[in-house]
Amino acid sequence: MDQIQLVGEEDPVLERYFKGHKAAIASLDFSPNGKQLATASWDTFLMLWNFKPHARAYRYVGHKDVVTSVQFSPHGNLLASASRDRTVRLWIPDKRGKFSEFKAHTAPVRSVDFSADGQFLATASEDKSIKVWSMYRQRFLYSLYRHTHWVRCAKFSPDGRLIVSCSEDKTIKIWDTTNKQCVNNFSDSVGFANFVDFNPSGTCIASAGSDQTVKVWDVRVNKLLQHYQVHSGGVNCISFHPSGNYLITASSDGTLKILDLLEGRLIYTLQGHTGPVFTVSFSKGGELFASGGADTQVLLWKTNFDELPSKGLNKRNLKRLHFDSPPHLLDIYPRTPHPHEEKVETVETTETSGRTLPDKGEEACGYFLNPSLLSPECSPTTTKKKTEDMSDLPCESQRSIPHAVTDALEHIMEQLNVLTQISPQGLWRHLTDCEKEPCENLESSYDLLKENHVKNHLVSFSNIVLCVTFPVFIRHLFSLKAIALFTSCQI
Repeated sequence: MDQIQLVGEEDPVLERYFKGHKAAIASLDFSPNGKQLATASWDTFLMLWNFKPHARAYRYVGHKDVVTSVQFSPHGNLLASASRDRTVRLWIPDKRGKFSEFKAHTAPVRSVDFSADGQFLATASEDKSIKVWSMYRQRFLYSLYRHTHWVRCAKFSPDGRLIVSCSEDKTIKIWDTTNKQCVNNFSDSVGFANFVDFNPSGTCIASAGSDQTVKVWDVRVNKLLQHYQVHSGGVNCISFHPSGNYLITASSDGTLKILDLLEGRLIYTLQGHTGPVFTVSFSKGGELFASGGADTQVLLWKTNFDELPSKGLNKRNLKRLHFDSPPHLLDIYPRTPHPHEEKVETVETTETSGRTLPDKGEEACGYFLNPSLLSPECSPTTTKKKTEDMSDLPCESQRSIPHAVTDALEHIMEQLNVLTQISPQGLWRHLTDCEKEPCENLESSYDLLKENHVKNHLVSFSNIVLCVTFPVFIRHLFSLKAIALFTSCQI
């Protein structure tokens, strides 16, 4: 094993390594509780490793060809695997390792991915399709067809509304799980993506390119945000840290690299493997990450570099936010330059309508706005995080509304509270200070309503006030009292 040339208490540290597979490690995933690690290998086996000292590892036998992908369900009670034998298997992760088998595709299956609620499973195959399965009934639901070459990876968004897929046709596609249509398409003329995934908030995707690049896209505005060329070989896998602030990459050049997405720069290069690295993944809590590759070893690392909570990072960078800044990953631009191509990335729109406008009920939040300044209801993060993020909003000195306007609005509201508590006759007396003629019209209109017994208020009294007093209010627009009356008379 190569020596890892890292120093400092906040640097990643190799905790331990596992040996048991007889061929390259193709995929791995942590259990939700962080106590186990599942690995898939070219030797056709799955292995389940326990982190307790002297604990036994379990080997699951059943696939008849290379196992290409493995993932725990969100609750940890199932383990899904994909294989070149064209099947998908669901295992119970215990010492018995019972499984059920889906004859899923007509060609090798390249990836499996559970939705965040565990109700659905997405599979991607070399038959050019993505299939979605119901875990409750364990049956096939629907297929997604638009790729023209092998599909290498498919992942659900955190909210389950979208699926992102990448293919050897050099495109990355975004699918709407409601109408089963492709809603966005990112194309590349150089290479194809080996792996793609959403960031934890679901606002961005990152791709691992065969052309040695790592790209981060904003899926809300279809814009390339960051483009890294830090590897000397194809990038095979990526994994977002749960905070969304870091991205780790695995490459055929034999290295792992950790990118700081807030700063937009490379911060660590890890050289623990002796050959191409095919897979890497953070644990669900982010305190650990694991990697595997052609050397058949599974390396377990302690993160260390993210000791500062993500909430603290957001506070530290709050001063760099701007109301008029264009959308960006966490809306913080890279402070140090990183290599990127000069060519402009092309973004295509499919024939189906893309999400250029917010859906009904969403209003405008989440679109073309600064995500960190959204209200909690509009935030893509979970409900649990809403109360925690309130302290990250701009303080009083950072608000764009002057104090004078705030005071005036408060005074207007006080006047409105008074006006809404008085009778029509009382309102008549208030209006006598403005002008006599409108008030006489108001009195006659009120008497007319009273004589005709309009009890159901088909024509509201406040509408009449607005009609007969509008000219007066225009002339008194700059009077605070007139503003209050004018506001109180609107419906």
